[in-house]
Amino acid sequence: MRRGAAGEMRSRTSGLMALLALVLAAPAGAHRGAASLSVVAIDDKGGVTVTHRFTAHDVEPVLVKIAPDAQPSLDDRAALELFTAYVGRRFMVQGATLTLKSRVLAGDDVTMVFTGRMTRKPVVTVRANFFGETYPGYSAQVNVRQGGVTRSVWFKPGDGPQALEFGR
Repeated sequence: MRRGAAGEMRSRTSGLMALLALVLAAPAGAHRGAASLSVVAIDDKGGVTVTHRFTAHDVEPVLVKIAPDAQPSLDDRAALELFTAYVGRRFMVQGATLTLKSRVLAGDDVTMVFTGRMTRKPVVTVRANFFGETYPGYSAQVNVRQGGVTRSVWFKPGDGPQALEFGR
């Protein structure tokens, strides 16, 4: 049996509508940032301030793995504490012991500030290894500022430390 032109048009329209509905109903994962930004500022006296910026849409699915007994939400105090400890373990500035100074949750923005001390050096080694257990392609950008100079590096899950030179 041969379909008429009107039947064929309805079939194409139905197919396009189904495709459109599928695209519009795509999971929120399509909107995930899959990247973070960390800024390390080292002052002339060796004070270190590290500011991490994440999106809650990236963090909350990770909580399922790093805080399995808590709610996978930054509104859950236990999950937030475990996430803070996770960030502390997964980020390193060689020669600096960092402690949490502040945490700000505002909408989809998660900002954590850690502070510490170190000897100012011509080579600063950093490591950022976030969210590989959930997002194999996650990117972490780290900007290091020292003596009026900023250097940037990118990390993927599993990357080792990277050294940045600041002149002698």
